Amino acid sequence: MLKSYKYKIKPNEEQKVLLNKHFGSIRFAYNYFLNERKREYETKKQTLTYNDNAGALTQLKRQEGYSWLKEVNSQSLQHSLKALDGAYTNFFKKRAGFPKFKSKHNKNSFCVPQFVKLKGGSLTIPKFKDPIKVILHRTFKGEIRQCTLSKTPTNEYFVSILVDTEHKVFEKTGKQVGIDLGIKDFVITSDGKKYKNNRYTKTYAKKLKKAQQHLSRKQKDSNRYNNQKLKVARLHKKITNSRNDNLHKVSTELIKKYDRIFIEDLNIKGMIKNHKLAKHIADASWSKFVEMLSYKAKWNDKEVIKINRFYPSSKSCHKCGYINQNLTLETREWICPECKSKLDRDLNAAINIFIEGHKDISTGTTDYRRGDQISPSSLGTICETSKILN
Repeated sequence: MLKSYKYKIKPNEEQKVLLNKHFGSIRFAYNYFLNERKREYETKKQTLTYNDNAGALTQLKRQEGYSWLKEVNSQSLQHSLKALDGAYTNFFKKRAGFPKFKSKHNKNSFCVPQFVKLKGGSLTIPKFKDPIKVILHRTFKGEIRQCTLSKTPTNEYFVSILVDTEHKVFEKTGKQVGIDLGIKDFVITSDGKKYKNNRYTKTYAKKLKKAQQHLSRKQKDSNRYNNQKLKVARLHKKITNSRNDNLHKVSTELIKKYDRIFIEDLNIKGMIKNHKLAKHIADASWSKFVEMLSYKAKWNDKEVIKINRFYPSSKSCHKCGYINQNLTLETREWICPECKSKLDRDLNAAINIFIEGHKDISTGTTDYRRGDQISPSSLGTICETSKILN
């Protein structure tokens, strides 16, 4: 199994200079040949391939004014061309948008596909005379396939090492559960457990607002501007790290506890168009959570089964099946007119997801990938796709 291990690295000043040369050269190669591909298509209606770009890169290194490309790892440059080719493939297969030019103001990174060694807290890669110091907060066993070095907006350096290793799967429990995702509570399970939504963006909103206001008053590219920009980046880093830590803890706990998890196939792209709730949806990071659940389930021979996104899980009484078409997003509890049961909105939805999920097992996982292009059925209006928001 291929697993990635991320570590913080402590390069010296000379190594930082060489790392920055790699970041700039890889970004240049990607942008240069993206522009070449666009120009070739616009002028001759032809599409360049990876082999065309790789050959042109070799010639480019020999030209006057481009000799600095020889200072960085050639395989890393070639890998950036493969990434560009992959971006084009994803575009033509409608898996992603058209490739964009890379900016130095975002996260910088480059891949080292071969000759990577990690021994005794020291990372050895081509073009670097001395090993780079690595903070090994955890160990791994297995063969190193490649590594990716990156620099964050907070001026920190990291290495992500891809390892071919063995994974010890979690024990089977024989348990199954339905889960509902929300904003008031992050995760609600069909057996009654609720995981708190920590709302990290809201928690740090005042500090972030104040820091950004101070940044707006500084003269751009001045020392004070750069120092304040770093403070803003650190706040964003704190929010991201806190959120990711919680997502990993909750997803791992669910995978350990249950062998089969039922969840709605959410149209988050459509939900995020609601500008009143977009910030809260993004802060909850449902997409990343479902992604974590899915790959951790695959690692541990467990299942994540998605049900029809238009199934009215909040509006349906899980006891008698009555559908309350007048249920609003503000209503947290309601009484079923048919069986007189008092229902908690989120718990009721999780139980209904669990029940509905069992009906789909015989035909496999329901897959709805077209998002907002799908018209809702008579059972669930367009508001029903947003019923999870509270």
